[in-house]
Amino acid sequence: MAEAADFQGTSPSPARRWLRRAGALLAGAPLLAGLLQLPAATSAHASGQDAARAASGSRTVAVSLDSLSPSAPSDGDTLTVSGTVTNKGKQPVTDAHVGLRVGEHLDTRSAIDEVAERTGFDPAADGGEIDGKYVQKFDQLSPGVAQHFSISVPVGKLHLDADGVYEFSVSLSGRTSSQPWEQVLGIQHTFLPWQPGEADTKTKTTFLWPLVSKVHMTAETGPGAQQTPVFLNDDLAKEISPGGRLERMLTLGKDLDVTWVIDPDLLASVDAMTRNYRIQSDADSTPVAGTHQAVAKQWLAELQQAVAGKEVVALPFADPDLASLAHHGTSVTGSLSQLKDATDVAAGTVETVLHVTPDTDFAWPVDGAVDPSIIRVATSAGADKVIARSDSLQESDGLTYTPSAARPIGAGTTAVVADARLSTAFEGDLSHAGDGTLAVQRFLAQSLALNDQTSKQRSIVVAPQRMPSASQARAMAQALTALQQSTWSESQDLSAAAKAKPDPGATTRVPSASDYPSSLRKQELRRPAFEAIARTQDKVDNFKVVLTYPSRVVTPFGRAMNREMSTSWRGRDDAAENFRDGVEAYLDDLSDEVKLIDKSETKLSGHSATIPVTVQNNLVQGVDHLVLRLTSTTPPRLKIGGGAYDEQPITVSGGHSQSVKFTTSANANGPVTVIAQLYTQDGQEYGAPVTFDVKVTEITATVMLVIGGGVLLLVLAGFRMYTQRKRAAARQDAEPAQETQDAQDAHGAEDGAEDPGESGPAASSGPEHGTSHHPQRPENPEATAERLPKESGTRTRADASEQPSDRAPDTAAGNADPSGTGEKVDR
Repeated sequence: MAEAADFQGTSPSPARRWLRRAGALLAGAPLLAGLLQLPAATSAHASGQDAARAASGSRTVAVSLDSLSPSAPSDGDTLTVSGTVTNKGKQPVTDAHVGLRVGEHLDTRSAIDEVAERTGFDPAADGGEIDGKYVQKFDQLSPGVAQHFSISVPVGKLHLDADGVYEFSVSLSGRTSSQPWEQVLGIQHTFLPWQPGEADTKTKTTFLWPLVSKVHMTAETGPGAQQTPVFLNDDLAKEISPGGRLERMLTLGKDLDVTWVIDPDLLASVDAMTRNYRIQSDADSTPVAGTHQAVAKQWLAELQQAVAGKEVVALPFADPDLASLAHHGTSVTGSLSQLKDATDVAAGTVETVLHVTPDTDFAWPVDGAVDPSIIRVATSAGADKVIARSDSLQESDGLTYTPSAARPIGAGTTAVVADARLSTAFEGDLSHAGDGTLAVQRFLAQSLALNDQTSKQRSIVVAPQRMPSASQARAMAQALTALQQSTWSESQDLSAAAKAKPDPGATTRVPSASDYPSSLRKQELRRPAFEAIARTQDKVDNFKVVLTYPSRVVTPFGRAMNREMSTSWRGRDDAAENFRDGVEAYLDDLSDEVKLIDKSETKLSGHSATIPVTVQNNLVQGVDHLVLRLTSTTPPRLKIGGGAYDEQPITVSGGHSQSVKFTTSANANGPVTVIAQLYTQDGQEYGAPVTFDVKVTEITATVMLVIGGGVLLLVLAGFRMYTQRKRAAARQDAEPAQETQDAQDAHGAEDGAEDPGESGPAASSGPEHGTSHHPQRPENPEATAERLPKESGTRTRADASEQPSDRAPDTAAGNADPSGTGEKVDR
């Protein structure tokens, strides 16, 4: 029933294969009899090189098997086969008909692989046509023209005996002008699973149904407090719209017994689309408003209903590339922390959007390929189950059947090994209906052959590609529907498969790093990618400490860095780099919204002064926990705050600026360079510094003495002008009294000439003695004192030359107006 070749990818032994073909030749004796009537040249094609030439002729017409229903027939069913035939040759095909053929009974999985790869007609393996009335005839097939066919036949006419898988073929027979005898000109091979009764032991099958997409959201948010998300493009709206890939996955999967494997980033992105969002049109343009809110709401509502009561496995946020991280990221500080953050937010995201509690214990490396480093990374964030694949954990030659999926691989970790043949059955282009039908029949055939290997009940896991196309999803759903209605399989959740009793003969050896597929290694993210992520994380850490509401920055950038590690970047190196650069550039732009305003040269006069420095905050939220430091590059000439530098704490509300004044003291003339720099409270530089020159005029002690002397002279001059004005006013008051006294003196002189009592030198003096009267040189000083007003203060040298008869001072009154423009006044 089974053989080691199933696990090595080889064909059955030549002897075994010869026996099978011999039986088929005996069953096809009528066909051989007809062939004996062909011309001698044609009969020679039955063996050796001539047979190869005959096989090449069977590729003249392309046969497409678009539909085979039911995929796994039972007793009493009618099998309907439909499709198209297209003449690829240069000559018309006449007397053509489409017939059905039942070939070999295939009792191994490797035999199924061999038939799937075979092309052309092999009479020994393909068998003869069934009853001739179950055919469709064509008078002529013109070159390049496709003709549709549909044939229905009771299953009983197929003569299926033993349970199992049969090779089933659809052939086109006809004639051409160059070969005017009937021959097979085209054939398509497929499989017919035949298990009409309930199998004694059914395989427990777990089918993973992945809802995973590419990265769609950026780290950017719109202006204002609403934080409107910005998308890279509108591709996600196309995927969830009717007919889109994710819409098909949801619609087809909701009626199937599957385990939903969901990337929380997809849920977060669609949930963001249910509200206002914007889309980048190109790198230099302003994002435009998105318009698919209704589609997003409908898709999420249907998904909520689909997963209700079903098992949901949540991948780490954005589905990080575990293999890339293991091979290139662990040497970069902080990379494993990114994986831990992506795992921590996964459950909360799923619960918030879908209202179900997911299982977060599973890790899923790309294509299930593992090595020891991948296992370590996969379990570092808390997962204790790793979804691998059987082409990575290969079985030994001694095991003749496919074992259960669960394998203990040490350190409390379970490898859940998906079957490679079943998991890869729906890869490739299945957009053509014929390709999808072949994939479905091959999948069912492999499943039945697996069940027939042993009487042991086993738990088998199918892990298809992460992002099936719409056509691949359709084929998957068709195959899974048939499998769940079959008689040899029953559904099982992934968690149950992981807990199933391991097969003691199954391998538990994790392959070495050298066994990791080179084709997958070439697609991995390299070390520079993880270094860029670490650099962005450092900038976020430096930025968040100054924010009033750091979560408004930490959350979107944290999720953006998770997206930078996504498996969806495989094979898209340029797009991945552009995304990383965009995240970092946007973070730089945000950080630059809090900055110092540039200053021009500042002039400083005086021994001390203040220098203002302005901090501007263009963010929506306020910033604090910042320190502004002003540093003098030449402290001996200019001190700031009494030393080389001074610091002041900064708090600025959103959309505002704040000016901070620093006290300075100057000790010398000339320019001094000053540096203003913002720092976080832990001493990390924040933003770019602002450098400017301060032009200093030094104020020395000598200059202060000169200025002081000048001030004293001004005071004395003012006092002098004051006394002069006072004397002048006194003289003006004394003039009337002087004139009265002079008159009295003249009258007294006349009386004195007759006064016999008057005598002395004055009486004897007169013109006749050669003397004259001079009022400023009196003979009696006391007399003069009685005539002049009394002066106060000290007389100057100029005062000593004044004559008592002067009526005005010899200098003008002081001028209190400001100095002229040509004068310099030090303030």
